[in-house]
Formats: sequence, C-alpha cells, structure tokens
Amino acid sequence: MVYKVIILGSGAAGCTAALYAARANLKPLMIEGTQPGGQLTITSDVENYPGFPKGIQGPELMEKMKEQCVRFGTEVLQGDVTKIDFSKRPFTISLDEKKYQAETLIVTTGASAMWLGLESEKKLMGKGVTACATCDAFFFKGQDVFVVGGGDTAMEEATFLTKFARHVTVVHRRDTLRASKIMQKKAMENPKISFIWDSEIIEVLDVKQDKVTGVKIRNLKTNQVTEKKCDGLFMAIGHRPNTALFRGVLDLDEKGYIVTKPKSTVTNVPGVFAAGDVQDHYYRQAVTAAGTGCMAAIDAERFLHNQ
Repeated sequence: MVYKVIILGSGAAGCTAALYAARANLKPLMIEGTQPGGQLTITSDVENYPGFPKGIQGPELMEKMKEQCVRFGTEVLQGDVTKIDFSKRPFTISLDEKKYQAETLIVTTGASAMWLGLESEKKLMGKGVTACATCDAFFFKGQDVFVVGGGDTAMEEATFLTKFARHVTVVHRRDTLRASKIMQKKAMENPKISFIWDSEIIEVLDVKQDKVTGVKIRNLKTNQVTEKKCDGLFMAIGHRPNTALFRGVLDLDEKGYIVTKPKSTVTNVPGVFAAGDVQDHYYRQAVTAAGTGCMAAIDAERFLHNQ
C-alpha cells in the first residue's frame, strides 16, 4: 500500500499535520518515533497553549491532539524509522523489518534539549528542572533559579527569567562566556543575575522531596563541592535537532536544522516537507510547531493535487 502522506513524529507539529491531512481525506500514517507526543510529554504544566484558560498537563494535551487526529482517520504506528529511501517517489520508509511507502513525507521529528545526564536531573524533570524559560518562567515568580550554560541561549533565558524570578544565578564551566558581546553585556549589567564560573552542577536536590530545593556544584579548578539553595534549574546548553536520518539528502543549516523555503514548509526534495522544532530553532513553542504542522499538511495536499 502506498500512503498519500506519512508523518514522522507525533508532537504538536506532527499531530496537527495529521489532523489537517486526515480532514483533507488523505488518510495519513503518523509514525510516533522514540518520544511519542514529543517534548510536551516531559512538561508538566502548559499554561500558554490557547484554549486552556486553567492550563493543562503536557501529556494530557498531547493525548487530546492524538485522539483528535485519530478521530478523523489518521493511522498511528509506534516505533522508530531506521532508514528512508529518498531516491524515488513513492519514498520508502523502513521501520524495523517493515517497509512503508509514501507519495509525500512530512518530517516533524523535533529537537531534543541537551541535558547534563544526571540521574537526579532526570527524576526532577518537570518538577523544577526544565529547558524552556519561555514556557516555565511564570512558575518561578519571586523565587531563586539557576541557569546552566554560557551561550546566547543561556543569556537570553537568564535575562528573560529576571522578569519573574527574584534572582538568577548562571553556572558556567569556563571563566568566559561564549555568548555574543551584546548578550553578555545585557546579562552582566542586570542586577538580578550573578555568575558562578569554572563550575559544573553534579547533583540536583532533592529527589526525596520530589522537587528542586538546590544544587551541588563542583569547582573544576579546585574540585571543591558546595551546595546552593534554589527553587528551579534551567538547562540552556542547547538543542539538538533530530535530523541524523536526513543528513546528505535534505538541506540542513550549520546547526543541523532542516532548511525550508521562506513562508513554506517545502524542503529541497520535492514531496518532502518539514515542520516544528526540526526546522525552527528560533521560536520552539508548541503553538508555533502546531502552526507549521498545519502549513505542512496544506503544502503536501497542494503538492499532491498538482501532480
């Protein structure tokens, strides 16, 4: 069987693309990927998605999105794509031993936040540990938070957090920042931001209390370990787009994000479209991902119509 549309990924972009494709009677197949529901499934409270005045839990929002696209005829497959043959249409997608064919492909594989890799960090994710200031700063009104990182993202997040938090402490492994001079200046001149240099976080406290109460920090030059109290920990050490499958075929930018033509989701391969965080490293919000998912479905439908 050849599907008219196959969607890779099942976050906000994937589900919205599936919903629009299903409503256009294209009978799409959505392959969920390693993290069904995308990054929202590791977010506890979502308070900035339109239509939920009291907020909603991330996993519940994704469950509702999936339910909606299934209701209109989306077929959903669990699993991870291992290989794609882009050389001819229909494209052939390999999922373990099975193969699926698609006339068009919508890539919504997202991006993954980079973490420190600590057991305590993992256990407290969504309970004070987060990688998105825009999403979660509101929950830390009048509290003390830590930010890990030294690039533009870290300085942007730290500066944004000062609108809500009482104080923001930036922890960086070196004694100089990688951020652009203008971002550094902004952060350094902000009275609510302070810095801990040459240091790394080795543990997030307190797993027993099931919430962030502080961090253990090691100075990389002296090896001295200190404990600092805080209410939240923001990771700002970057995101990695999930684009390994597309290297050498789809045009990627220097950070590995899929390049799409302006004002569209069209990639350099006819019949392949990209939406959500896999092609957007600027906004990275559920609502913008959903918007580009809608665009991708419309682009795919028009492509099929014109064939």
